[in-house]
Amino acid sequence: MVRSQAVQEMTIAGLARAGGVGVETVRYYQRRGLLETPERPDSGGHGGSVRRYGEQDVRRLRFIRSAQGAGFTLEQIAELIALDATDDRARARELAMERIGALDAKIAELKAAREALSRLARECGSGSAGPCPIITAFAGP
Repeated sequence: MVRSQAVQEMTIAGLARAGGVGVETVRYYQRRGLLETPERPDSGGHGGSVRRYGEQDVRRLRFIRSAQGAGFTLEQIAELIALDATDDRARARELAMERIGALDAKIAELKAAREALSRLARECGSGSAGPCPIITAFAGP
């Protein structure tokens, strides 16, 4: 990602706050190559210069968080970021379709778990004698 000449005005704490994450999360994304680590400005030899971040960094951080929310791994997110520079829509679509397949599988698993729990709750409420079917099911053999 080429840094634009836009004003870089946020500290890492401001970037983290704007992206809804902690500072250590920003640093982790930087180590993983998902976010750039800006150079420290020349402080004229006085030391203590602070890296500054801009709106493009906030947009990238929010993209990462949104992609994670959709279930993409950090590796897939890195690939999506790289694909943005190449305009390879076919691969981006392929990644999205893989993610949709994984979500569909998870939805089916959750529906099965919900149905099993609903059945146990109905059995528990039937008033029959003996141990509670819910507790028995979770206690195992």
